[in-house]
Amino acid sequence: MSLAIVIVNWNSGELLKACLASIAPSALRLPEAHALHRVVVVDNGSSDGSQTLDSQTTSGFGLGSRLELIQNTDNRGFAAACNQGAAACEADLVLFLNPDTRLFEDSLRVAVQALVQPRSQPVGIVGIALQDDSGSVVPSCSRFPRAHHFLAHVLGIDRLWPRLGQPMVEWDHLDTRQVDQIMGAFFLIHRSLFDALGGFDERFFVYMEEVDLSLRARQAGWASLHVSEGRAYHKGGGTSNAVRARRLFYSLRSRLKFAAKHYGLAERALAITVVWALEPLSRAAFLTLRGARAELGELVQAYRWLWHDKDTNSATRPVGVPPKPP
Repeated sequence: MSLAIVIVNWNSGELLKACLASIAPSALRLPEAHALHRVVVVDNGSSDGSQTLDSQTTSGFGLGSRLELIQNTDNRGFAAACNQGAAACEADLVLFLNPDTRLFEDSLRVAVQALVQPRSQPVGIVGIALQDDSGSVVPSCSRFPRAHHFLAHVLGIDRLWPRLGQPMVEWDHLDTRQVDQIMGAFFLIHRSLFDALGGFDERFFVYMEEVDLSLRARQAGWASLHVSEGRAYHKGGGTSNAVRARRLFYSLRSRLKFAAKHYGLAERALAITVVWALEPLSRAAFLTLRGARAELGELVQAYRWLWHDKDTNSATRPVGVPPKPP
C-alpha cells in the first residue's frame, strides 16, 4: 500500500514551502509497507513566485526524486488539478493536501493505518483532526448538504440550532467516528475507489468537489472516517481570502451545480431560490448594518458574474439534461 500526496497550488507563497517541509518528517514514521511513493505539486497558473520552486529550495524538503512539479499555464480549477496530480502517480493511496496545511510527526501514519485497517463497513476516505493557530481542533466534518441546510444558514437558524446546519459545529471532533464528509484540506482515499468513481467531478471548479466525491463514495457503499488521534495544522481560507468576490461566485456556482446533480425537482427549486433570492438579500442587509461598503461591492460583483456565467445557468438543470432550443 504505497502512498502519494497531491498538492494543488495557486499563489500559496510561503505556505506551500512550509507544507512541503513538513512531509518528509511525517513520512519517516510510516511503516515500510506504506512508504511514501511520490509528492506531486500541481501549480494552477500562480503568479506570486510559488510556481518557480528552484532545485536549491526543493532539495531542502528532504523529498528528493519523490517530488514532482507540474506547471499549468492557467488555473484549471481545483478538481481538475487534483485529477491531474493523481494521474501522475501510481500509488495505492492518495492524499489530497492543501498547501495551507502542515503535517505533524504522526499525521500520515495515523491516517494511513486507519484507512487500511479492516472494518465491518469498508472505509474509503479518511481525514484527521485539524488544528488552528492556537492549537485548538476546529470543526472539519459536515453533513451531506441539503437545500434546507442552505436555507437554515441564510436565515441564521443554524446559529441557534447547529444540528440544522451542514457543518458539524456542535461536535468537538475529539473522537473518531464515521461522518458524511471530511474537509478536502486533508483527504486520504483509496486509489482504486478514486478511479472507480472517476475522480473529482471537474464541473466543480472549486468548492463542493470533495462533497460530491464523498457522496458518490457513500452511494457505492464506502464510508468516510474522521480520525481524532491524527492531527495536522490548517490555516483555513488559504489564498482565497484575497479574492472574496471570486470566492463567493465559485461557492454559489458550485452549490447550484451540486443541486442540479443530486437534488430532485422540489429541493432543487428551493436551493435555487435560496441562492438567487434569499442569500443576496441576507448578505446585503448584514453588510449594510456593518457599513462594509467595499464588501457590498464584492457581493454585487459575485452575483454579476453568476448571472452572466453560462455554465452556471445551465447547471440549474439536472446534469445530463440538455437546454431547450431557443
